[in-house]
Amino acid sequence: MELNGASALVTGAASGLGRATARALLDGGASVVLVDLPGPRGEEAAAELGDRARFVAADVSDEASVQAAVDAAQELAPLRVAVNCAGIATGNRTVGRDGPAPLDVFERTIRVNLIGTFNVTRLAAAAMAANEPVSAGVPGGPATPERGVIVNTASVAAYDGQIGQAAYSASKGAVAAMTLPIARDLSKLLIRVMTIAPGIFETPMMAGMPQEVQDSLAAQIPHPSRLGSPAEYADLVRAIIANPMLNGEVIRLDGAIRMQPK
Repeated sequence: MELNGASALVTGAASGLGRATARALLDGGASVVLVDLPGPRGEEAAAELGDRARFVAADVSDEASVQAAVDAAQELAPLRVAVNCAGIATGNRTVGRDGPAPLDVFERTIRVNLIGTFNVTRLAAAAMAANEPVSAGVPGGPATPERGVIVNTASVAAYDGQIGQAAYSASKGAVAAMTLPIARDLSKLLIRVMTIAPGIFETPMMAGMPQEVQDSLAAQIPHPSRLGSPAEYADLVRAIIANPMLNGEVIRLDGAIRMQPK
C-alpha cells in the first residue's frame, strides 16, 4: 500500500518499537499520530519527528481516548495504517514466596496488552472501513484493492513463555490467536491484519536490565547473536504494508531464538 497521502496511528510511539515504526512510516510518506500515555516523551518524539507527526495522549484500553486519536489521524489524511506497539511486561510466579500471584497484576497485563490491542484494532478498522479502496501491490504483481492494514505486536513469549511470565505470555498468546479471526472478519472490508512476534530487542524495557543480563540474552540468539534493533521491527512493518498477500499471520522476528525456562 502506498503511504503518501495516508495517515497512520502508532501506539507505544514515545519510545522503542513504536517510535522507530513512526519514523519509518513518516519516511515512507505517511502522516503519523503517535499514541502513548500522557507525559513529555510523546511530545518530544513528535517534535523530533517533524511536521507530519502529532502526539495524542491515550490509554489504549480506554475507548474515548483511542477514538480521539483515531479522529486526529483522520483529520490529517485517511487512516490506512494502525500499528499496535503499546504494552507492559510483568513478572510473577503463579505461586511465589508471598503466596499466589496478585490477580490485579494479571488483569492489568491482559487489559493493556490484549484488550488495548483489540480496542485500537476495532476503532481503527471502523475508520478504515469508510475509506475509498486504493490499489496496492508489489512490482510485477497484480494490483489489489485495499482500505487499510493493521499490524499488532505479540512476542516470542506467546510460544516460549518463561518462568514468571504467565500473564505476559497469556496476553501475547491471545494477540497472536486473534490475528486470523480478525483478518477473516475484516476481509470483506479490504483490511488486512498481521502480527509480529519480536524476540529480544533493544527497547527501554531491555535497557533497564543489567548489562550482564542483556549480554546473556543476546548470546542465546543463534544468528545474529545480538539484540534486535527497533529499526528492524519497523522495516518488517513497512514490508507487511507493501505486500498485499501478507494477511492473517504471525511472523516471529527473533533470530531463531527459543526462550529457555529462565
